[in-house]
Amino acid sequence: MNIVDMIKIPFLRPNLVRQEKFTGYLSQIENSRLYSNYGPLNTLFENRILQEYYKGDGGAVTVNNATSGLILSINQSKRSGGKYALMPSFTFAATPLAAMWCGLEPYFVDVHKEDWCMNEELVKDLLEELGDKVAIVVPYATFGTDINLDFYKRIHESGIPVVLDAAPSFGTLGASGFFGNNFPGLIVFSFHATKSFGIGEGGLVYSSDINMIDQIRQLSNFGFSTNRETISQGLNSKLSEYSAAIALATLDAFPEKSKTRKEIYQWYLEEFKRYPNLDKCWSFQKISGEISSQFFPVLCPKGESNVKFVKLLAQNCIEARTYFSPACHQQKFFSSFQRTLMSNTDDLSSRILSLPLWEEMDKKDVVEVVKNLSKGSKV
Repeated sequence: MNIVDMIKIPFLRPNLVRQEKFTGYLSQIENSRLYSNYGPLNTLFENRILQEYYKGDGGAVTVNNATSGLILSINQSKRSGGKYALMPSFTFAATPLAAMWCGLEPYFVDVHKEDWCMNEELVKDLLEELGDKVAIVVPYATFGTDINLDFYKRIHESGIPVVLDAAPSFGTLGASGFFGNNFPGLIVFSFHATKSFGIGEGGLVYSSDINMIDQIRQLSNFGFSTNRETISQGLNSKLSEYSAAIALATLDAFPEKSKTRKEIYQWYLEEFKRYPNLDKCWSFQKISGEISSQFFPVLCPKGESNVKFVKLLAQNCIEARTYFSPACHQQKFFSSFQRTLMSNTDDLSSRILSLPLWEEMDKKDVVEVVKNLSKGSKV
């Protein structure tokens, strides 16, 4: 029997909105006969995001996927003559790849031990050491946590551009509102099917700087001017009206979807506390804000390997992953790029375990996952 057929608790089970929820929006496409090029459904979605999540402040533009959004944002923001894009290694490969597509070299920076986000002190040191060689800074909001953006706002306003990779962060609610509220740099969200706000493929770029959003909109439409003449290096990253229809229906359902994911996250915390060998030896990300989690990340005990627990769970028909292991600097393709010392990133990547979290999970599924981890964990 195929191993896939044996899995009873998969790692992810995307739960996009059902057809009946977006049929009304599809009818509007048939009536308008507008299928792309920032049509009325796309415009409605962007406007609702701004009003419902950002109180009408700033601007937002959709993209066909978050990687396109990162490429456009980095390319438009980078300092002329700069060489390096400072970023964590504990991130998805799309982050360094986007910088490379923009003609830059990733420069990998270690993360904090507690929140798993890029270490700002190391970034500050590199800005002083490298000077004008730094083209851009690209932090990653690890697993959707609400990063305090004060430091990045200061350096952005000092002339060193910041593009924030917030792929898993849409809907994260923090002390200053929804994530990225009033941030002057560009923030890129992902709407991939595996994300909490999933529409299949898609993404969004937000900024408090409306002019920057207007530039991204132009670049994502071949760099066209108003008379359809290419005046800058653009590409085609527009979201179709069909995807916008799904996005609008998802926006309608997202509060309930987010509530469910938060509840499942809490089930995991409760179950880990029930087992002394887990409660004492396993550790969690120090998160800020309210997150609509994509999965449940946890660190196995020091001296043990995450691979051991992936295999253990698989033997019990439970699928787990290891985001992000290997970290980017550990992958052969990226290994030649410069980096700081990576003690925290190396530790995280050897111990990180990503556990199933999807909206149709029952509490008994979470109980089963944690019980099996306990069987394989030393006291």
